[in-house]
Amino acid sequence: MFTPRIARVTFLATRVLAAALLLFVGVDHYYEYSAGQYSVLPTIGTLFLLNFISATALGLLLLFPLQHILRRFGRGALVIVTLGGFGVAATSLAALLVSEQTRLFGWMEPNYRPAILVAIASEVAATLCLGLLLVLTLRAKRSVANAPKAPATQASCA
Repeated sequence: MFTPRIARVTFLATRVLAAALLLFVGVDHYYEYSAGQYSVLPTIGTLFLLNFISATALGLLLLFPLQHILRRFGRGALVIVTLGGFGVAATSLAALLVSEQTRLFGWMEPNYRPAILVAIASEVAATLCLGLLLVLTLRAKRSVANAPKAPATQASCA
């Protein structure tokens, strides 16, 4: 059984790793957009740039102490940011796998070159880590709600 300290450390480590992986997904898309010449592809180029922007924004938000900044709404904000990151990573992976088999917005990846393998690995890792973070966030919310209340102490009036 996890002690509260181990649970906090696990949660924080998962959150930082998820943020780092999501940031890597964004940077990888920006690299392909700029150095990989994806910027010249009409729809795909725009999607690569939007992926970079959204993955970077969500990755950075995961690093912010949302629970402390937003207090009452912090955990809900963390769930939304985590879901957003999960969506970015999972749809990036799905689009890449589709573009390896058929045309996607007029573009088909030519082969499984090293850059594609790196993208697949990072998107799978980010998706799994963000999924775990979502489970840990929702579980923590539920365990706090189901925790027994401490008995109220009465001040003596003497």
